[in-house]
This record gives sequence, C-alpha cells and structure tokens, in this order.
Amino acid sequence: MTYVVTDACIRCKYMDCVEVCPVDCFYEGENMLVINPSECIDCGVCEPECPAEAILPDTENGLERWLELNATFSGQWPNVTRKVDQTPPDADEHKGEEGKYDKYFSAEPGAGD
Repeated sequence: MTYVVTDACIRCKYMDCVEVCPVDCFYEGENMLVINPSECIDCGVCEPECPAEAILPDTENGLERWLELNATFSGQWPNVTRKVDQTPPDADEHKGEEGKYDKYFSAEPGAGD
C-alpha cells in the first residue's frame, strides 16, 4: 500500500503534508503535489494534515489513475521536503471543487527545494 495525491490538491497545494513526511516522498508540480509510491512508507501521517483531503490510501477503489499519475510525475518533478509559501492565493476558493484535473492540471514542474 501507498498513499496518493488526488486532484483535490490541484490549485490548493497547501503543503502541510510535506512538513510531516518522515521520508520526504513529496514532489512538486506547478499546481499540485504528488507522492512517490516507491518511497512512501505507508505511515499515513500526511493524510490527516491535508486541508483539501487530497491524500488517500491507494487501497480505496478508483484510485488507479492517481497511483499512475503520482508514480509518473514523482519521477519528473523536483522533490520538496519542507513547506514553502507556494499555496495559491485562491486555494480556498478551489477547495472541494469537482473536475479540477480536466480544468487545471499542469504537467509543469514546481520549484522544489
């Protein structure tokens, strides 16, 4: 098992999860984060820290797409190990919005640290 970041993170990117991750398995895209499933130790400390409720265990139904997306982009985006002020100013407006992947997803990398 591993944890995955879903589209609920897109345009929110609060990064609270990064602060608590003991193995630094988060990677930063332009407008979302992903988890490297090979590095995740399944500890689960990140899940309750996410204000957007974007982090879920891959054992939940229907998350195959997100597991693949996390695996792909964690190999392309820079690692992020600490919370930085990258939260978009309109993040709260997008929290809970449906269909964010189709509307806003960007494959561009973030800054990392």
